[in-house]
Amino acid sequence: MSKKEEKNIVKKEITWGERTLSFQYGSLARQADSAVLARYGDTVVLATVASAPPREDVDFFPLSVDYEERLYAAGRISTSRFIKREGRPTDEAILNGRLIDRSIRPLFPKGYLNEIQVIVTVLSYDQENDPDIISLLATSAALLISPVPWDGPVVGVRIGLQNGDFELNPRKNEEQYSNLNLTITFNKDKVVMIEAGANQVPEDIVLKAMEFAKQQTKPVFELLESLQKEIKVKKDEFTAKEVDPKLKKEITNYIKENFGKELFDPDKVSKEHTTTEMKDDLHAKFEGKLTKGEMNKIFDETVKSWVREQILEKEKRPDGRSLTQVRPINVEVGLLPRTHGSAVFQRGDTQVLSVATLGSVSLGQLLEGMEGEDTKRFMHHYSFPPFSTGEVRRVGAPSRREIGHGALAEKALLSVVPSQEKFPYTIRVVSEVLSSSGSTSMGSTCGSTLALMDAGVPISDPISGIAMGLVTDKDKYKILTDIQALEDFYGDMDFKVAGSDSGVTAIQLDVKIDGLTLDMVKEIFARAKEGRKFILDKMLKEMPKSREEISKYAPKVEVLKIPPKKIGEVIGTGGKTINRIIDETAAAIDIEDDGTVRITGSTEESVQKAVKWIEALTHEVKPGEVYEGKVKRVMSFGAFVEILPGKEGMVHISQLATHRVEDINKEVQVGQAMKVKVIEIDSQGRINLTRKFAE
Repeated sequence: MSKKEEKNIVKKEITWGERTLSFQYGSLARQADSAVLARYGDTVVLATVASAPPREDVDFFPLSVDYEERLYAAGRISTSRFIKREGRPTDEAILNGRLIDRSIRPLFPKGYLNEIQVIVTVLSYDQENDPDIISLLATSAALLISPVPWDGPVVGVRIGLQNGDFELNPRKNEEQYSNLNLTITFNKDKVVMIEAGANQVPEDIVLKAMEFAKQQTKPVFELLESLQKEIKVKKDEFTAKEVDPKLKKEITNYIKENFGKELFDPDKVSKEHTTTEMKDDLHAKFEGKLTKGEMNKIFDETVKSWVREQILEKEKRPDGRSLTQVRPINVEVGLLPRTHGSAVFQRGDTQVLSVATLGSVSLGQLLEGMEGEDTKRFMHHYSFPPFSTGEVRRVGAPSRREIGHGALAEKALLSVVPSQEKFPYTIRVVSEVLSSSGSTSMGSTCGSTLALMDAGVPISDPISGIAMGLVTDKDKYKILTDIQALEDFYGDMDFKVAGSDSGVTAIQLDVKIDGLTLDMVKEIFARAKEGRKFILDKMLKEMPKSREEISKYAPKVEVLKIPPKKIGEVIGTGGKTINRIIDETAAAIDIEDDGTVRITGSTEESVQKAVKWIEALTHEVKPGEVYEGKVKRVMSFGAFVEILPGKEGMVHISQLATHRVEDINKEVQVGQAMKVKVIEIDSQGRINLTRKFAE
């Protein structure tokens, strides 16, 4: 590198959370609009920003955030025999990309339609410092020093809670002991994004964690501002495109005159496809005068202004509810006869069918990523078919939104799912959204709670969830409980809170403004708690507690504990013994290194047959014990008798009878039942038997 190039490299660093945080600009990816190499501990990421002019007739902001994990970052090669390069992003990578997207999106100018692509690549991972936080910070730095107009910076932190103390960016090995996993992004003094999982932590503790987080962001804001001042990049100027005022007024009047009543009709406003039909009408009426994108923009601006004005000035919501009122709730459990657990949860026109399935521990999901291989035994999957909004579109692999919503409900329920020791099953819950009018992820949380209870899963506490909304005008704002589709789309916030009577288990906040003050968050928490309790009471009225027994169609599980030294005897040479047990009993068997054996079968009979077999295999044979065995082999010097499944002893010819045996083949035959007594177990572990004293 030349001396001239070296001068263009800028590096800034601080000590943050007892580790070094650094940003470096100018050394890599020079053809991108901007690129920042960020490091925290030995975790290193590269964040790049690239932009392109608006595409024709686009009426939305085309921002994409791609979070790319590389196995080489952790010194790993894929375990797949055939494919060694990275494949589709893992769910965790998708969630990390969404976390970054949600943190930066609100701060782009309104009406900005240039195509922006952020790519974050994890280059080094130290197995200690999660890449998500440093990736968010690197993205913030890259946008800040790019020409792209963006009202940042933002700073994200992770806060843990252990033994009553808050921890800044807990290390990977510390996270498992934390009762709180709070990721929060600030735009100076305001909150723009929250993603949290918790072990039923009270709201006041979560608020204190947020206040602690806010204090920890200050040195990073100073670092980013220092970086920006030194690089001095000129931002692109942006002015939103304006439509001819006369034509805009004509279209606005048409919308008010023709759609006004429908927009505030409780029977229509909750249907997401209602506004789509209105826009189709508008396109036909003013075809040729404006593009569809321009007409959609006028429609959204008009309806947004109207809806917000009604809420702010009259506290009138589109469906006629008060600001704190929850939509009507309907619950049905056990409606699917052959599933292990099922429930339909309906709130207004949002309807979700949740189905729980139990399986053996071996059916847990195998995960492979930079951290290596892992398994998880509780899964929640969320499905959002097009008919749920009255639309027609392609059905394919789960979208990023579906993965995100599924993960949120999974996070909400994880802390109340019993441990593997208490409930030795793999648990999968699927939430099918049948009708969508806002807050389907929280509907999935409620439905999944009921499905688990219907399946007989002994959850520690039932969980309910609610989505809160917000409409603001400068310093004036109104908080909305249980937002529906129109309020979600035209409002300023989607704040989801899930938890039990004891505390919070999951939080997710997305905003469309520059952020919320912590005082606003406190007020929203209080309203959400009231709403959650109302919903939970309705749920418990239908399903007060988990069923005492699991479904008769669910697999049966028995757990044994055997001496670790006996594991080899159960498995047998080359797996011969365990495969024989599986073949003859039709049961699945999982053995852990500590001697824990889990036996799973479709019937109690198959499970008990396998249990007895393994108990027999691992039983410590002692001198003096009597067994009813079966002759397996006959030799000239004696007979080998199977006294337990897979365990044989020998009756010497001298021990076969009280009289002298001249011809052993006349005395015993293969397959013959024989009662025998253990004489001794020799130094080589061989079992010597007698028939003389067995009676």
